[in-house]
Amino acid sequence: MQITERQKLISLYLGEAWRRAARGLAIGRAMRLKWSPANTAKLIVAPTDLRVVDPFVAEEILQGRFPLAGRVLDAGDRSPFDFEPPSPAFATRLHSFAWLRHIRSDKSPRACANARAITDSWIGQHGARTGGEAWDHDVVAQRIIAWLSHSPVVLQDTDGGFYRRFLASLVFQVRFLRREADFLPIGLKRLRVRIALAMASIAMESRSSTIRRAARDLNREIDLQILADGGHVSRNPQAAVELLFDLLPLRQTYINLGHEVPVRLIPAIDRMYPAIRFFRHQGGDLALFNGASSTLANELMCVLRYDESAGQPFKALPHSHFHRLAAGATAIIMDTGRPLCPELSKTAHAGCLSFELSSGRNRFIVNSGSPRFANDKLRQLARTTAAHSTVAVGTSSSARISSSAFLGPLMSSGVTEVVEQRQTGPDGSDRLCVSHDGYLARFGLWHEREIRLNEAGNKIAGRDRFLLPDRTPSAKPPSEPTVARFHIHPAISIERIDQRKVRLVAPDGESWVFSSPANDLVIGEDVFFADVSGVRPSRQLELIFTGPEVRWFLAHHA
Repeated sequence: MQITERQKLISLYLGEAWRRAARGLAIGRAMRLKWSPANTAKLIVAPTDLRVVDPFVAEEILQGRFPLAGRVLDAGDRSPFDFEPPSPAFATRLHSFAWLRHIRSDKSPRACANARAITDSWIGQHGARTGGEAWDHDVVAQRIIAWLSHSPVVLQDTDGGFYRRFLASLVFQVRFLRREADFLPIGLKRLRVRIALAMASIAMESRSSTIRRAARDLNREIDLQILADGGHVSRNPQAAVELLFDLLPLRQTYINLGHEVPVRLIPAIDRMYPAIRFFRHQGGDLALFNGASSTLANELMCVLRYDESAGQPFKALPHSHFHRLAAGATAIIMDTGRPLCPELSKTAHAGCLSFELSSGRNRFIVNSGSPRFANDKLRQLARTTAAHSTVAVGTSSSARISSSAFLGPLMSSGVTEVVEQRQTGPDGSDRLCVSHDGYLARFGLWHEREIRLNEAGNKIAGRDRFLLPDRTPSAKPPSEPTVARFHIHPAISIERIDQRKVRLVAPDGESWVFSSPANDLVIGEDVFFADVSGVRPSRQLELIFTGPEVRWFLAHHA
């Protein structure tokens, strides 16, 4: 291990130790908070929930079955909190109460009474003890938003006793988050905590000073996490969609109640929509970078229907570090960045220089994406370079992921510098050439990828090669077996033409021919993590380096 990397790890350990100690003190103070039905406040409004409702889920819950996070718990006539959750993801969904939105599809007295009974059982079992998955700060934030948004369902025809318990629990949870929020690591979850606190400050009876403080804290967090180009600091395309589900109702609640809207809120929303359009493929799906998984089309449309911005997608997101090449019905989206700080690298993927290709309504070349409801082993596997459409050297990734239980799975080393060059050719083609130093420390080489898309959008020329430390071309490949991988979407079939050429065919008949004149083309087994139905098998194209570079081409066939 190099001295610089060792020093970096020591710094990370010290920083994490300080954060945990400070957070421990905050939690200790929060645990001394007294939960009492006497500590109640008045509910003023129920913010709108924009998420899609499913009548099937509502009916299942009414029958005592909970289909959450890809698992089903049959609780019968008992509370679901009486049972061991079938998976950590299930526990998160159950304790977050996001499933309450489905009850909106059946507001019958029986359905509302059932939701109220489940909520009351949670208050009785978990409401006064701040520990376990029920009190993970992100779960608490989601639960506060859900309880506020769906309070008309839970409180329909209720008695005074439950009303006081419900409001007291909300107050207790809000106070808990206020004590802990300042000590949370930067990321999507901390921003959601600030959103929940801002929403609670106006949806519940609060002092003017509390409303102003929550707005100020939200402004500061937006400044830290929503980049100038509209991307989120996690560099996950899906993060903006998740945030807008909460930011849009929050904005409207401020307006409806006549409160001053936090000054950073509306500009942030206006920036995020163009970023979402940037990451959308021609068929409407979001690109799979840095933890993004499948996004249901109806969920995405629930957010996009409030998009008041206009125009074609940007060619690049300079602060998020992505490029988009588009012509005709073809779009290429390429990752040209790295984690913006060590804390954010815990969910980042080692996919620098990976790209995705869509044409018409079809995604042809993709990254493997991140599984929605899988164990940690699969999530970490999805972060490796080999799970992305780029070049991997041996079993190494372009970034080393820490296995430290204390630090978490952050990237302890990897890409530190990325060099970009983009230009338009005299023939109207769009050329992007990018290199990174992720393999420099271990193999003494830079990886450079060049992609050229012609003006008509029907021909793509690519080259992957290695450069020496002085950035001159290397005369030989790395010392370990090196492979350029192109992950093919599961909906696409692969037809072999010859040893160096294949045809990629979409269900609607559209096709592209992939070729590599100087290299044999291997069709390998693959796994697609980001399918809506779960992890599923797929295939990939592999180009093995026998020299210092590989060239590859794609030609569209209608």
